[in-house]
Amino acid sequence: MTESNHSTSSASLAMLGLQFQHWQIWPVVSHHVKIKQKIRMHTPLEKLQDCFVNILAGGHGLVEINTRLRADPGLQRAFGRATCAEQSTISDTLNACTPENVQQMQQALAQLIRQHSQTFRHAYSKQWQLFDIDMTGLCAGRLGEGVTKGYFAHRKNARGRQLGRVIGTHYDEVITERLFPGKRQLEKSLLELVDATSATLELDENKRKNTLLRIDGGGGSEANINALLARQYQVLVKVHNWQRARKLAETVQEWWCDPKVPEREVGWVRQPYDYVRATQQLAIRKRKNKDEWSYAVIVSSVSNRILQQLNGQRVSKKLAERERAWLILHAYDLRGGGAETQNKSDKQGLGLAKRNKHKFAAQEMLVLLAQLAHNLVIWTRNALARATPGLAKYGIHRMVRDVLRIPGQIRFDAVGKVQITLSENHPLAQKVLNGFRAWLPRDDLSLNLGKI
Repeated sequence: MTESNHSTSSASLAMLGLQFQHWQIWPVVSHHVKIKQKIRMHTPLEKLQDCFVNILAGGHGLVEINTRLRADPGLQRAFGRATCAEQSTISDTLNACTPENVQQMQQALAQLIRQHSQTFRHAYSKQWQLFDIDMTGLCAGRLGEGVTKGYFAHRKNARGRQLGRVIGTHYDEVITERLFPGKRQLEKSLLELVDATSATLELDENKRKNTLLRIDGGGGSEANINALLARQYQVLVKVHNWQRARKLAETVQEWWCDPKVPEREVGWVRQPYDYVRATQQLAIRKRKNKDEWSYAVIVSSVSNRILQQLNGQRVSKKLAERERAWLILHAYDLRGGGAETQNKSDKQGLGLAKRNKHKFAAQEMLVLLAQLAHNLVIWTRNALARATPGLAKYGIHRMVRDVLRIPGQIRFDAVGKVQITLSENHPLAQKVLNGFRAWLPRDDLSLNLGKI
């Protein structure tokens, strides 16, 4: 090894790069993914790694590889790369990816989740598991494969693709991601996402009985609800059929005003629809105008104890009917802090919706690289928070923008030792340094503060 000194705008990310090598993350990817492409200076997997590091460094477009990563040799070396490929050749590698390569990458990510995620190590016998499942739109140019008109929030007549996601909500980890054409909605994608998650986490029947799936109304068809209940999952899902919701709401005998949203009312469905397992069904109504109401129905198989825990309340055996109704309603509302929060955070912090490729398989590979980046950042945040608890509240956006963008210097000596100095002027430098020192106590690594 040669001795070298480098100034970098991402010295804290370089610390993560050293742990990335120690965890042997990229060798797992390289073992599974085999991209057929002619090799000149860099192998296809090396170029894929450069793309991945650019995402971690906050690059929202492939073109930023040249200015954000290629111009930072210290950061390259921290992630085990001697040099960085040019962005156009990385784009060519993504275009060379096939559906088979995408499946290989999915297998690699599943193995990494089984090795490193807290969701996989969850103690089902002591606590219930929670997954939020949703679709989010990725707008794209009309000529891309799989790009069609569809539902894209606040974007009328937009075109793009749909991304299905399963979030391990207790731990903020992305367990499953699948890309679909723009017209595809959650109703037709839900079971594929759930079954892929079950395979990744090796969920047997006992684990499924202690797993709660919280699902948007787009996935609440009769067939989906029955299939999930038959698999022994617990569900908290809004009925997809609005006509059925209106008919069920007609059987409500008493409506109660929501204490959190006064213009909304809830009541118990007295003649519930007959699913394959017993459920509680709660009707919701909200006034559209002076003379009309809009209706929805939430289907729940969840016990009062779990609902109270979800809402952060002490477990009480005696609950009035309206209190139980509010528990279900507010537990469902917490979806906004699960899938929806992670979708927004990844679009802001990881540029999830910014990188668009014409080929469908190329776009799928970019999505999976972003999934790996998301989980690696979450694992890092959780590790740092053990020594610096204040970081536990940081989302992906703040981690990438603030925590992993502290400038500094990196020194590699000839015998393999690394010294990283963070700028003492950065407001988070001391907290981040304390976290990394507690997380990475290694004889070959020295971490300091200094004037940069």
